[in-house]
Amino acid sequence: MPSTVNLHRVFATSPNKVFRAFVEPDALASWLPPYGFLCTVHQIDARTGGTHRMSFRNFTTGQSHSFGGTYREVVPNERLVYTDSFDDPNLPGEMLVTVSLKKVSVGTEVTIEQSGIPDLIPREGCYLGWQDSLDKLGRLVQPEINQ
Repeated sequence: MPSTVNLHRVFATSPNKVFRAFVEPDALASWLPPYGFLCTVHQIDARTGGTHRMSFRNFTTGQSHSFGGTYREVVPNERLVYTDSFDDPNLPGEMLVTVSLKKVSVGTEVTIEQSGIPDLIPREGCYLGWQDSLDKLGRLVQPEINQ
């Protein structure tokens, strides 16, 4: 039975900066893959109805997996809803990712729900991967470098 993970973070930065990290290809490639993986963004069109394609490569083994999907909803600085499907037939189905951004007194509150995670991916493993990714996201968006 496909599973779901829910995540929550507060980043000391603006919603715009966090949103940009989700839609700019080089930014996304820098933080989305968990530690030990590299990401290549092959295509991204972050608008409602647009699509994305990318691959993660395990730096230790060299093995990679590709996936892609469609943006169902894009509200700049507030909300992203997109699908992900793996190219690997052993990882069937479509995942749905909902990212909500809310301006709060100290920065931006981020909530993420990823549902439809294939049975072969342990829910706890997916959650741990997201923990790495969100750590990397914070390291990207929180520094204010104004030079």
